[in-house]
Formats: sequence, C-alpha cells, structure tokens
Amino acid sequence: MSPDVMPEAQVALTMTEPGNKTDRTQSRARAARRRKVVVMGARVLLLIAILGLWEALSRAKTIDPFNFSMPSKIWDQISTWVMHGTAQGSLGEQIWATVQEALLGWVLGVVAGVVFGIALGRITFLADVLGPYIKVLNSIPRIVLAPIFVIWFGLGPASKVASAVVLVFFPVFFNAFQGAREVDRNLVSNARILGASDRRVTLQVVIPSATSWIFTSLHVSFGFALIGAIVGEYIGATKGIGLLVAQSQGTFNAAGVYAAMVILAAVALVAEGLLTFAERRIFRWKPAGSDS
Repeated sequence: MSPDVMPEAQVALTMTEPGNKTDRTQSRARAARRRKVVVMGARVLLLIAILGLWEALSRAKTIDPFNFSMPSKIWDQISTWVMHGTAQGSLGEQIWATVQEALLGWVLGVVAGVVFGIALGRITFLADVLGPYIKVLNSIPRIVLAPIFVIWFGLGPASKVASAVVLVFFPVFFNAFQGAREVDRNLVSNARILGASDRRVTLQVVIPSATSWIFTSLHVSFGFALIGAIVGEYIGATKGIGLLVAQSQGTFNAAGVYAAMVILAAVALVAEGLLTFAERRIFRWKPAGSDS
C-alpha cells in the first residue's frame, strides 16, 4: 500500500470507530432486553408448570386435596374474599392492617438498627461494653417473644409492631455496624485534616459509606417485618392476614391458608419492587453491571 493511501485509510477507520462503538452499545442493549424477556418467560412458564402439576395431582387424588388444596380453590377463596369480604371486614382492611403493622415495625427497627449500628461501629468502647449483650439478645429466637408482646401490649397493633421491630433490628444493626467499620480510613483521615468534627465525619463520611450495607439489609428486613406482624396476628388479633391464616387453619380450610400466603407474597413482592426502585434511584452512580 502506498504512503498516499495510508492517511485516507486511517481517516476512514477513525470515522467508523464511533459508529462501531454505538453499534456495540445498541447490540448489548438489545441482548440485555432479549435476556430479560427470556428470563421473564422462563419464570412464567415455571409457575404455570408448577400450578398445573399441583392442580392435576390434586384432582387425580395423587396428593390429598383436603390437606394440600389446589390452585383453583385457592383462586376461588381469594375471589370470595375480594367480592364478599371476610368475617372481620373487607380484604383490603385485613391487608392494610398487616401492612401498617409491618411498615411501622420496619421503620422503627431500621432506625434503631442504623443508630445503634453506626454508634457501636464508631465508638469502640461502646461496642466492647454492649457487644456481649447484643450477641445474647440475637441468640434468642425472636418468634417466641410474640406471645410475651401480646401479654404486654394486648391484641392491638402494638404487639405486632413490637414483634416486627425485634425481627428487623438485628439484621439492620449488624449491617450498619459492619458498614461503619469498613469505611475507608483515608477518607476519615482526610476529613479530619480538613477540620471536620466527629459529628460531621459520621454524617458526611461514615453514613454515606455505609449506605450500601444498610440497603442490603433493608430488602431482607421488610420480609422479617411482615413475618413479625403475621406471627403476632396469628397468636391473637382482631384483624389482619395472620388472623385469616389462623381462622382458616381452625376451620381446616387449606385453601384459605394458601390464599392468605399468596396475598402475603404479593405484598412482599410489591415492597421489594419499591425498595429496589428506591435503591436504584439513590445509587444511580453505580455501574449498571455492579448489581449482578
């Protein structure tokens, strides 16, 4: 190739590089969309297969339909609750009662867990003094505290909120504690060199650095809050999804038990979606592939 041709070839190659880069980006985006469609389709097909097999085995009496019920009866039970309500009122009232208890317990547990976790993570003396007590309390099965809370606070929402708080507190606490301990010491040192007080270091360096740790615990902890509310309602309540479970079990209505579980799963999925949306909005600076 002659020297006169080389510059023109280099110019042409340079002009095509941005286009190639754009094409690669678009190709990756299309591949990502196709993968999402395939994954969603596989999820739907798996659910249909499980429900269809369950229905077929129940109708064939391969599994006991009295104990295991069947998807069609579960759907009928949900439809009955939606159309005609429950013995305690409308289905919406039962769902809202449980969501209120779980949400309040979740908020209180998260706030307490973050405050104590950051405090013990920052103050070594406090961690050394309270550490053994935290470990002992964490070793206690929190579910067994639900009957005690019913005795203390009665059948109202307070006992369910207390059950949710103790279930939420510990996972949030340990993540916040670890997040405070894992803060880059160079950031803390630089902030102190610039004249930042302990309060400003905690608020502007430690807490932002620990946010990803805290958010990791939020996804799990809301499920714990729902469990706490449901267990409290199951033991004793005037309304809520847990009460529906208890009453369905008391009347040997397996479809009612499964229907309440389906409703609870739907509530948990909505909450998980909202948390994921909030996390993506807060951590928009993170690379797209960092979540995987």
